[in-house]
Amino acid sequence: MPVAKFYMTKKRQAYYTCSMEAALNVIGGKWKLTILNRLLSGPKRYGELHRSVAGITEKMLTQQLRELEEDQIIERTIYPVVPPRVEYAFTESGKKLGDVFKALEIWGSNFQHRINPISGNADHDKSCYAFKDEEQPDQLIHNP
Repeated sequence: MPVAKFYMTKKRQAYYTCSMEAALNVIGGKWKLTILNRLLSGPKRYGELHRSVAGITEKMLTQQLRELEEDQIIERTIYPVVPPRVEYAFTESGKKLGDVFKALEIWGSNFQHRINPISGNADHDKSCYAFKDEEQPDQLIHNP
């Protein structure tokens, strides 16, 4: 059985003084939530992810995927075919973030409407994440 090696990047740390700090470090930043959002609907190949995350460079996508894999949020599966095929998907631990994303979306929507109440009918008010219809957050204060 192969042994996993974990290399902490320069800006990351192995020890945190607060569990919330650890959680935000894992999912925080400009790209990680967007990448994780794309994986909510199922496994994706590298090229699919790159095309679906507008503005991200290949270098940055690779770095973000490595960090998420290092944190055991996603797993990379390499298929022994030519050309090589690699897929990224949530780990069991990573799948638990779906509830976190829902809670963040509800909180963010409520915050957004508190600071800008006239934004209730805007396009950005729709769900940011790939929840199935039955999983749409129903705790938004501005829903009828």
